[in-house]
Amino acid sequence: MLKAKVAVLGASGGIGQPLSLLLKRSKLISHLSLYDVANTPGVAADLSHINSRAKVTGHLGPEQLGEALQGSDVVLIPAGVPRKPGMTRDDLFNTNASIVRDLVAACAQNCPKALIGVISNPVNSTIPIAAEVLKKAGTYDPARLFGVTTLDVVRANTFVAEAKGLDPVTTNVPVIGGHAGITIIPLLSRVTPSVSFDKDHIDALTKRIQDAGTEVVKAKAGAGSATLSMAFAAARFAFSLLDGLAGKPDVVECAYVQSDLTDASYFATPVHLGKNGLVKNLGLGQLSAYEEDLVKAAIPELKASIKKGQEFVTK
Repeated sequence: MLKAKVAVLGASGGIGQPLSLLLKRSKLISHLSLYDVANTPGVAADLSHINSRAKVTGHLGPEQLGEALQGSDVVLIPAGVPRKPGMTRDDLFNTNASIVRDLVAACAQNCPKALIGVISNPVNSTIPIAAEVLKKAGTYDPARLFGVTTLDVVRANTFVAEAKGLDPVTTNVPVIGGHAGITIIPLLSRVTPSVSFDKDHIDALTKRIQDAGTEVVKAKAGAGSATLSMAFAAARFAFSLLDGLAGKPDVVECAYVQSDLTDASYFATPVHLGKNGLVKNLGLGQLSAYEEDLVKAAIPELKASIKKGQEFVTK
C-alpha cells in the first residue's frame, strides 16, 4: 500500500482545517504534514487524536516550512485570504500571488518531485505564478502542477443531479476552461448519465455553476467564502492524485494545467492521473455550439489572467 507524505500549506485556515480532517481519513497517507503561519500546533494536536493511519505533524512559520515539505509526495496549497462580499477572485491577487510564489519556491527546494495542487485563488493566475517560480528553480515539470478546479465539477454534479432527480454521487459533468466566472465551462452536453436540457435551462445552469462561489460568499454575509465544499473538492482531487501514485488505473479528474489545446497556455480539461502525475491530457472532446461559444468568450480572460501571473514573477 502507498505510504504517502502529504503536506497542506495553509492548514489552519477555513479550507485547510476541513481539508486536513478529510485527508486524515485516507489509508494511502502515512504522514500528514500541516503548515501555516498561525495555530498549526493546535490543529495538528487535535487531528493527531483521530485513530486513522496518518501520523500528523504541525509546522509553524517560515522557519519550519522546509521541514514541513521535505519528502512530500503531494503538496496542497489552500493558503491565502478568502473572498469577501463584493470581491472577485482577481481582487485576491495582490495578497495571494506573493504567498503562492513563496510557498512554491519552498516546494522547489524541499520536494522538487512532489505533485502540487494549488487551491489559492485566483487559480487562473496562481498556476502560471507557480510554473514560473518552478522554471526559475529548474524543477518545473508540467505533469506535476495542477490548479484544483474540482469544486466546479462537484457543483455541476450537484446542480445537474438536483435538476434531473439523479444521484449526485454517480453524476459526472466535465468542467473545462478556468476557475473564475465566464472561464468556468460546464459541458452539459456530456453529462453522465446522459441527460438533456432546453436552451434556457442550459443557460441558467451554466450561469449558476459559474457564479456558485459568489452564491456562498453572499449567503455567508461577510463570514467567509466556500470553504467546506472547497475542502471536500480538494480532498477528492488529492485522493485521485494518491490513487494515481498508487498505480490505480483509469483515474481521471478535471484540472487546470499547462496546455496547447487552445490559445490559452493553461486550460482545464479532464486529465488521466498516474504514478508521475499527469499521464495524458484527455482534451476538450466534442463540444456543442453553445459550449464552443463559451470557450471563445473565456480565452481572452484566461490569457489576461495567465499573463498577469507570469509577469508577477518575471518582472
